[in-house]
Amino acid sequence: MKKVICLLLLMISYSFYAQNKVAKKPETVLIVNNEIVTMEQVEKYGQEGSIKSMNKGVSEEKRNELAKKYGDKIGDKEFIVVIEIFTEKEKLENSKKSVTEAPKNEISKETNEYLLNINDTAKDFTLKLLDGKTIKLSDLKGKVVLVNFWATWCAPCLQEFYDVPAKITEPFKNDNFIFLAISSGEAENLVLKKATKLKKDGLDFNYGIDPDRKIWNDYATNSIPKNFLIDQNGVIKFATTGNVEGNLDNLAAEIKKLLSK
Repeated sequence: MKKVICLLLLMISYSFYAQNKVAKKPETVLIVNNEIVTMEQVEKYGQEGSIKSMNKGVSEEKRNELAKKYGDKIGDKEFIVVIEIFTEKEKLENSKKSVTEAPKNEISKETNEYLLNINDTAKDFTLKLLDGKTIKLSDLKGKVVLVNFWATWCAPCLQEFYDVPAKITEPFKNDNFIFLAISSGEAENLVLKKATKLKKDGLDFNYGIDPDRKIWNDYATNSIPKNFLIDQNGVIKFATTGNVEGNLDNLAAEIKKLLSK
């Protein structure tokens, strides 16, 4: 358990503080038992084996609730980690568990969050960009297209964005490739405000809006970020969910394969 916690702490530390040449990622807010704490305090909980769960990123409603409660201590900082620790009662119960207890075999059924899957034809859409222009997916035939669904409140989405220039847009900027960042379910003024800040950080993408989730509802459900890689013929060839380590590297490898055909 301690090894897992140490790895999680390492991932948080690296994810939030290891930088590339594009921009410095926003700072992190760590919350334990409804109190903002330091990384040193989290490390202490980890060493004690007190960490029950660690949630990198919160919902839009939870983020707004925290911003209201903590004010400037949250501000526009999107990278929020909520940590739950064991109560003394739970610690005692855990210590009483028999080490000889046979583990239960549980089959977890993962919900299929994709409405369109690999080798499906991508559903056509017309995307309004923040500069007022529109892009129709079917007009991009002949190009490799990476469609990314995100939101301004989504910490994993923004964490992923800060690595996109180095791993995706810069390496393929001279190729027949286009990256579309589609904000799901948000008003244009809200997305414009966030995109303006992101562009100042060097994250200058094709930002589009999907306020009524019309595009999103044809592609997927549940969590974001989600990426759909579409080939030159308009067919989905690869997809990812979440800001998981290795996702962008895998996407880059698949983009390279498609461009080489």
